Formats: sequence, C-alpha cells, structure tokens
Amino acid sequence: MKTGGDSEGDVFDLERLRRLIELMETHDLSEIDLQQGGEKVRLRRGGEMMAPTPMRMPAPATAPVAANASAAAGSVDGPHIVSIKAPMVGTFYNRPNPQAETFVKVGQRISADTVVCIIEAMKVFNEIPAEISGQVVAVMIDTEQAVDFGRVLFKVDTSA
Repeated sequence: MKTGGDSEGDVFDLERLRRLIELMETHDLSEIDLQQGGEKVRLRRGGEMMAPTPMRMPAPATAPVAANASAAAGSVDGPHIVSIKAPMVGTFYNRPNPQAETFVKVGQRISADTVVCIIEAMKVFNEIPAEISGQVVAVMIDTEQAVDFGRVLFKVDTSA
C-alpha cells in the first residue's frame, strides 16, 4: 500500500483510504468495495452483520403471473435456481423512472446482459446486469429499499 506521492489515481493510496473511511462515517455506510485492475480492497465498519430477511414484492392486481410467483417466492429453491445478488450497497430501483415499466417481471426470460435493476450508491445510478440466463421466478425486494452487498434481489430458473 502506498502512502502518498505519485499515486494520484491509485485507489490503494493511504490518504485516499482515509478519505473513504471518513465518507463511510459521514454517510453511515457499513461497507465499501473497490477494484482497480486486478487488485481489490473492501472496507467494513463494525462487526459481522446479520443478513436481512428477504422481502416479498407485493403482487400488483394487474399482473396475475406476478401474484402466483410472489406467493411462492419464499419457497423458490432447487438445483436450477440461481440468485442474483446486490453487487454493492445502495438503494434498489426496479424501473428506470417512476412512470416506466419494471426492468424485469416474474415469468420473464432474461439473458446475461439484461438489465434487471438499478442500484443507487452515492448519487450514482448503476445498472445491474443479470449475468445469467433463464426465467425470473421471484423478486425478493421492493423498489426504493436499501440493500447491502450480497443481498438476494432476484431468483432465476436457469433450466427454463
């Protein structure tokens, strides 16, 4: 780890890490993950945190497919079920704007490059790709909820 000098763009610069820790304290963040090239650093505050219980998305009255899957969301597991997890801490959004359709719905087929949601972190809106192909079988979180790193957002049947 460098302590100063010519490391202007280096995320591992000691002074830059100190500023990140100050930002964590100021904004009450529990974790920051950084990657530069092949190197990674993860900063965590506090002890081990309990994973939050997944929330079921309420079924809209106009979407009978979502209602069936939402009722089964807690029991959706199996050998071909893969979870799409939050790659960062932030706020989850299931649509690009309040008037738009959701990115994905229960029953919809997705590919690896399908954008499934947006996570806002420090005023930056990050589009999250599925990174897997299959059929969405459950949405595990409501829009505008805070998410932690690794929180399950969607469950996908990769055999479908």
